[in-house]
Amino acid sequence: MLLRMSTLLLRTLREEPADAEVPSHRLLLRAGFVRRAAPGGYTWLPLGKLVLDRVVAVVQEEMWAAGGQEISFPALLPREPYETSGRWTEYGDDIFTLKDRRGADHLLAPTHEEMVTLLVQDMTGSYRDFPLLLFQIQTKFRDEARPRGGLLRGREFLMKDAYSFDLTENGLIEAYGRMRAAYQRIFARLGLDHAIVSAVSGAMGGSASEEFLATSEVGEDTYVGCTACDYAANTEAVTTPAPPAREITAGPLEVHDTPGTPTIASLVDLANERRLGGRSDWTAADTLKNVVVTVHHPGRDPELLVIGLPGDREVDLKRLDAALAPATATLFDDFESRPDLVKGYIGPQDLKIRYLADPRVAPGTAWLTGANEPGRHATGVVCGRDFTPEGTIEAAVVRPGDPCPACGAGTLSMRRGIEIGHIFQLGRRYTDAFKVDVLDSGGKPVRPTMGCYGIGLSRAVAAIAEQHHDDRGLTWPAAIAPADVHVVAAGKDGQIEAALTLAGTLSGAGLRVLVDDRPNVSAGVKFTDAELIGISRCVVVGRRLSEGYAEVRDRRTQERRDVPLVDVARVITAGLG
Repeated sequence: MLLRMSTLLLRTLREEPADAEVPSHRLLLRAGFVRRAAPGGYTWLPLGKLVLDRVVAVVQEEMWAAGGQEISFPALLPREPYETSGRWTEYGDDIFTLKDRRGADHLLAPTHEEMVTLLVQDMTGSYRDFPLLLFQIQTKFRDEARPRGGLLRGREFLMKDAYSFDLTENGLIEAYGRMRAAYQRIFARLGLDHAIVSAVSGAMGGSASEEFLATSEVGEDTYVGCTACDYAANTEAVTTPAPPAREITAGPLEVHDTPGTPTIASLVDLANERRLGGRSDWTAADTLKNVVVTVHHPGRDPELLVIGLPGDREVDLKRLDAALAPATATLFDDFESRPDLVKGYIGPQDLKIRYLADPRVAPGTAWLTGANEPGRHATGVVCGRDFTPEGTIEAAVVRPGDPCPACGAGTLSMRRGIEIGHIFQLGRRYTDAFKVDVLDSGGKPVRPTMGCYGIGLSRAVAAIAEQHHDDRGLTWPAAIAPADVHVVAAGKDGQIEAALTLAGTLSGAGLRVLVDDRPNVSAGVKFTDAELIGISRCVVVGRRLSEGYAEVRDRRTQERRDVPLVDVARVITAGLG
């Protein structure tokens, strides 16, 4: 392959794009890899498409090696299968829906579990057809409320999704492990530093679920790691070790006048000043905060819910949404419409609406909390005596230093990452929904069990750019760069012709070549563009051309050396190897 910049559809930008929020967004725009087409939608320009295609090729190779068979579903799908699974409603506003000219409902595919299940139902009937692993490379659509970060969170994106079908639980576990290993190979080949963390399944359903997160400070996912064991989890999946149930030793509930204390801090100060409950050592952790949220259920009316948690914690809405999925929650603020909910003074005792508590609010624990009257709080409010939650919920913010839920000996550290892959043991959610049965070796019906395995391919390009750039531009790993070598003609004394000749030689040797043969463009601009574009090897045809030498530059290390023209192909090939 030989690309000439004099004819290439490429425009690099000197200025920072005004709407670019993260380095990958900024650099992919500036270097001419993508162009914004609409909110959350991007056009892949020639250089960007070459990178995307190389990422796709790596994924295909590993899927084939893992026994996958490639298929391709439509992106425009009928409503009925998603009604059967329940996800037409569960997805809520996250899906794009439309009607055709006959009034029939359709959606733009966010994922294809329903369709692949129907395909397998249609085309299999015997245990001899299993195990089965199908995958596709397909455009997906989600109606993101807030597209951000360029390719990191778009409304249209390219995804690889794979689906395994097995007849036994052990078969599913084996397929899951095989795909997990394939993902590790894929991300290693793409040059992505990543972590594998426990995750929640969300709208996908199923049991076991793990995310692959590319480490990055701009990532939207926060995950934890233990200082003493190998536990790692997305914060949405972190569980809180509950204290053991204890005998009730606190005295009776006592109500106190606490005017002007609508916040935890003001309450703690007053409680210590007045020695409420006979104590002067109150802390925020001794108080019980009660947060009112509105729960939005797909397809039915919203409801109010009160979350009880220690006063030194805040509600993490992402964790709360994960716990309530497929419902979502927003903070309630219309207290004037609910005089029974006294803002700043809510307590769990005698509440008439649903109440869930943090696991730390265990039976026998006593709290300083609201008395459900303006300007009044209560001490000695005991869980299991004065109030009983309807259940527990993981909604509190996870903090560095929290105890590890796996080993109990270590503490949690916090990191950020970009979700680049997610794997699920779906079980029989979808085969149950569509009543998919095949005959086993004894002629009896058996229901297949499924796994699902996704990689965000367009997002992976952005994640690579996040991890592989410096203050001059992109620094692509050689395996997925748009070209193997970037030949730059300094622009004087026949150097453009010589650069084109060298580029032809390199292309003939099987290398992908980008050559900067633009006339009337200064060497400084060409070098700046080369660093911005970020191909790992750059060959400069310039000052020593008359002596038969070119300069070979390493984009990442900035190492430079003069190489005879006849040896350039060998040096580049050896470097790529």
